[in-house]
Amino acid sequence: MAETKQATPVKSTTSVQPKKSSNLISWLAPILCLVAGYVIWRFVIGNPTGFEQPDPAGGFWPKHVGPKSGFASIYEGGIIIPILIGLLLMAITFFVERLMTISKATGKGNPGNFVRRVQYQLANRNLDAALAECDKQKGSVGNVMKAGLRRYKEMIDEPNLDTAQKVLAIQKEVEEATALELPMLQRNMIFLSTITTVGVMIALLGTVIGMIRSFSALGDEGGGGNATQLAIGISEALYNTAIGIATSALALIFYNILTTRIDSITNGIDEAGFTLTQSFASLYK
Repeated sequence: MAETKQATPVKSTTSVQPKKSSNLISWLAPILCLVAGYVIWRFVIGNPTGFEQPDPAGGFWPKHVGPKSGFASIYEGGIIIPILIGLLLMAITFFVERLMTISKATGKGNPGNFVRRVQYQLANRNLDAALAECDKQKGSVGNVMKAGLRRYKEMIDEPNLDTAQKVLAIQKEVEEATALELPMLQRNMIFLSTITTVGVMIALLGTVIGMIRSFSALGDEGGGGNATQLAIGISEALYNTAIGIATSALALIFYNILTTRIDSITNGIDEAGFTLTQSFASLYK
């Protein structure tokens, strides 16, 4: 009886290595933004020169009265305002950080055009030119395509596997390379999605606090109310609402912009994997 020849297992080490990058910004940025939010509220918006009756005692939360401008009036929004300003700064910080990272991951040129250039080189069996295109692209799609092309090149001269097994090996290489690229694209996106929701909730808290102060003022002096305290309470409620909604809306816009760009890269990676497997299956049957 003839012996059945068993296929030699293919080494499944991807040529794309994990990216070693520090994510220190995710720890420092929230703290620094909240501190900066307080500094802006306390010393810029709450500058004593902007009020008719500044609080001479100063301290953590000076009780300034009589803002001279609409900008100084924001100070009357209360202690929730610096938190909302901190969230706004946080949204801007993470948007800029993600935009820089995703722009680098996009690489040079349109990912779709890059994949078509590689398809052309593969159709002409010119693997070296296809690899050169990946080096020029310098993005996540190029990295994944390059990893797949290297395995593609190995599989051409692999005598112990049939075509289906070779295609599977190429597909696995692409999947492993993709698994190393995508986490880098998604990192810190959770902050923007969280700010989108939390900004409104914190603004609602400030609004409720402001309305409590307003109704407390109405109850003073036998129901006649203190006009100054009533006005401060209403201002606190409205400024918190306005800044909270603006912060959440901006964070949502930032999130959608970045998600669209990430989807474009992901689609390019999927197209790259499909191109490699289909090319090999058709050319090396």
